[in-house]
Amino acid sequence: MYKNKIILSALVATSLFANSIDMNLVEQNPKRVNGNGNYEILSFNNSIKDARKSVVNISTKKVVRNSESPISQMFSDPFFREFFGQGFGNNFKQDRIQKSLGSGVILSKDGYIVTNAHVVENSDEIIVSVNDEEHTAKLIGVDKDSDLAVVKVEAKNLIPIKVGSSKNLLIGDVVFAIGNPFGVGQTVTQGIVSALNKNKVGINRYENFIQTDASINPGNSGGALIDSRGALIGINSAILTRSGGNNGVGFAIPVSMVKNIVTKLVEDGKVTRGFLGVSIDNLSKELKDVYKHKEGALILDISKDTPAYKYNLKRGDLVYAVNDRQIKDAQEFSQVIGSFKPNEKVSLKVERNKKDISIDIVLGSRDSLHMVSTNTPVLGGLYLSEITNENSARFRIAAGTKGVLINDVKAASKAEKVGFQAGDIIIQIENIEIESLKDIEKALSKYEEKPKRVYVNRYGRILLSVIE
Repeated sequence: MYKNKIILSALVATSLFANSIDMNLVEQNPKRVNGNGNYEILSFNNSIKDARKSVVNISTKKVVRNSESPISQMFSDPFFREFFGQGFGNNFKQDRIQKSLGSGVILSKDGYIVTNAHVVENSDEIIVSVNDEEHTAKLIGVDKDSDLAVVKVEAKNLIPIKVGSSKNLLIGDVVFAIGNPFGVGQTVTQGIVSALNKNKVGINRYENFIQTDASINPGNSGGALIDSRGALIGINSAILTRSGGNNGVGFAIPVSMVKNIVTKLVEDGKVTRGFLGVSIDNLSKELKDVYKHKEGALILDISKDTPAYKYNLKRGDLVYAVNDRQIKDAQEFSQVIGSFKPNEKVSLKVERNKKDISIDIVLGSRDSLHMVSTNTPVLGGLYLSEITNENSARFRIAAGTKGVLINDVKAASKAEKVGFQAGDIIIQIENIEIESLKDIEKALSKYEEKPKRVYVNRYGRILLSVIE
């Protein structure tokens, strides 16, 4: 076993402005041995002791506004706002501090730590405990689609974990999960690799999990899954359970994906993926009799105004290769397309009506698709939704009103300081009129780096605010 150091900054290696991250790599294809000896105790303490020093506890705080309480709803009523004044009732809003616990793994001596996106996402404060010392961490980037995030601390004497490989794992390999379950302090559990390349679990968009029976419990999220040498092979992410306890079905994100995502987050602060705009599935046994090719991704639907629509993909097309790389199934196709950047050209090999054709497509971007959702704040802290019968009744929105509703405003956010309020309706951003969340996505994409003039309808009054 030996150590190598490489700098994972290949994407922007020549850029003077790009960040980089040193990862401590070990032999990527190690030999496996069998333990023996009648008078020996089989122990992995020496193998895992260094890895334990690289796993940290993460606690987060988030200010949550209780907009659903009866008194908050009363003061959101436009009658009370008009009668008492638009600012009346702000002092009665009930805020609370939401706390959560998780784990993280030190990847570099200069303080880069990987964890799960769901551990730190939308947090107002992130505290990392290293060697019984607490450090306030800076959020570097979050990728919800893979459930990975990177934070950074300014601390000395950090011990980065040895980074292994997940490409050569075998079912039955002994593994250890290190984390902070239930906030009781660092814990190590042992198991084996139960399965590989697990997808369709319904946890993340891009799934290629390592399944293990090593106990992973609440608080273990973001911790390390290591092999018997103490090398990182995955980031613990989730469990399947009916009771809320551990049933021996845990999932970890493979380190090969972790290295790729972390590199992009450190260098760019985000992960941009190519986007095609299709719904896909695998070939069933019955459908294999219909197609010449027995493997690939079957196109079930195509969204309008997407690259797939523009370049004339059709329902029923079977994509069996991308840039001459053979595609085994829908999951592999999704991952391959996601590995390209927006605006890259790819060549698809497609079977259509028993004929093989080639289609060159310039990929779009996924960013605008999940830029706006009901549970993710945008524009400095706004939670948005389409206008529905339900929220129209709640906020007493007049029939026929067009725009996008501000359901809530994140406490202490830029949006709150600017003056946005729950019940406001966004009707225009810069020169783009707003009638749906798609219009919001379009505006945010077009004016991504600029301060934006936002026009809102506040119970019949048109107000203008500027926010970045």
